[in-house]
Amino acid sequence: MQQSERARRVQPFYVMEMAKEAARVAQQAAGSAQPMIYLNVGEPDFTAPPLVREAAERAIRDGRTGYTDSAGLPQLRERISQWYLDRFGLAIPASRIVVTAGASAALHLACLALIDPGDEILMPDPSYPCNRQFVNMAGGNAVLLPTSAAERFQLSAAQVEAAWGGNTRGVMLASPSNPTGTSIHPAELARMHDVVTGHGGITLIDEIYLGLSYDDTFGHSALALDERIISINSFSKYFSMTGWRLGWLVLPPALVSTIEQMAQHLYICPSTIAQHAALACFEPESLAEYEQRRERFRSRRDWFVPQLQQLGLEVPVLPDGAFYAWANCAALCRQMTAGRGGSQPVTSWELAFDWLHRAHVAATPGRDFSEASGADWIRFSTASAMEHLEAAVARLAALADT
Repeated sequence: MQQSERARRVQPFYVMEMAKEAARVAQQAAGSAQPMIYLNVGEPDFTAPPLVREAAERAIRDGRTGYTDSAGLPQLRERISQWYLDRFGLAIPASRIVVTAGASAALHLACLALIDPGDEILMPDPSYPCNRQFVNMAGGNAVLLPTSAAERFQLSAAQVEAAWGGNTRGVMLASPSNPTGTSIHPAELARMHDVVTGHGGITLIDEIYLGLSYDDTFGHSALALDERIISINSFSKYFSMTGWRLGWLVLPPALVSTIEQMAQHLYICPSTIAQHAALACFEPESLAEYEQRRERFRSRRDWFVPQLQQLGLEVPVLPDGAFYAWANCAALCRQMTAGRGGSQPVTSWELAFDWLHRAHVAATPGRDFSEASGADWIRFSTASAMEHLEAAVARLAALADT
């Protein structure tokens, strides 16, 4: 069957290939002394807090399962608005907030609404691969601009200005970023946004890890700049609701009705049960638990990153948010290449699969995230419990000694 040009443009998601192989190896190793340790998937090991689960049960029991407004429950939009005020000191009207079927739907809607075929969107390399695919599926072209540790693996205003061309429509950023866990300095973000708006472009920013910021320098929403910013957020990470598929957009007022109409056609409305459950995320008891979890994620980062350095895996920028460590594995790849006689250079892909099979530790090779240097980088998720992180480090250290 002939597929559309759009479908042919979609690239593989190698993160999931690693996940499938990890599941296969784990099944073979079931009952062994070395069960699989998963440091490859960015999913909190915490589930939704009790009040959230109870709210979902009540919604089902009370029959509150019908369609909602396509933009989301009015009371949920109000709660999100209040969270911005309480957490960031930002007065974001609920009328600018559209609740979506996950952050993925939010990104998809924004791209469909703003990108025409042939438009170019500037993005940092490394960056989250699915974001590039949303641009491509809208008919646009994701233009990856290589970044370095000196730039915190983020774009700069000067870089955006230099790369801006006749087909450039805007930028898509992420702060904190997946895979690096690094954020854009607020002053640099303001300069970059000035460049974009000066060209009549759009600034889209993925802020789904913003709640998991650990540094006051960076823990601010881009929405503080002006109402032209388009922010994507989610209940998955900070709010621990990954499988509930609930996110939101904060939009310029003029774009709200367009996005709402597109959502009506695309998926009618977000999950009603998930929305009723999410109302409980903003109860004081739930927020207190989320903050305790944030501190536990910080503690894991503080322990795990130095351990990677000792293993020869350089983490040149300490993650200031999220739960990832972006580690340079070039030295280990060279050692592995030499050990094999140097016939074929080893990349992070081969290294990750070697760890998977020999140590039962799953990490994510860099090829998904970086076209420029993915062979030299590997992403670890510190969303797993501390005992799993400790066991993974011990296994990788033992492997290095063999």
